[in-house]
Amino acid sequence: MADIDWVVKRSRRIEALLKQHYHAEGKGLHELITSCEERLPHDLIPQLRFIATIRNKTVHEDGFKLDNRADFAATCKQCEQVLTPRSGRFVWGLAMFLVFGLTALAALFYYLVWDKISLAWLAVSSSNLC
Repeated sequence: MADIDWVVKRSRRIEALLKQHYHAEGKGLHELITSCEERLPHDLIPQLRFIATIRNKTVHEDGFKLDNRADFAATCKQCEQVLTPRSGRFVWGLAMFLVFGLTALAALFYYLVWDKISLAWLAVSSSNLC
């Protein structure tokens, strides 16, 4: 039962990626692949078919044993990486760079001019007291 659960979870992630990012339609993984085949990278299609076949055999054939779990996991991981849009990673990287970069520049600015700012603040606050 552990193979069935594990294989189905991995294939469901791929199904979700196909539906979300490639607008795939259909019931099973083979139908999803066929519906968006022209939008997929051509070298990825055999790997997706392999995953769909293993998933179907695991679910529908009684006593099916997954021979090489590591190969299946590597294929799933590679497909997930290719199907995941890269723009999200780039945008998050750029956002993190801007946040940390601006924070570092602000810290550097205050480090360099803090003496002048604190003296000006003291002068303004002492003139308001008198």
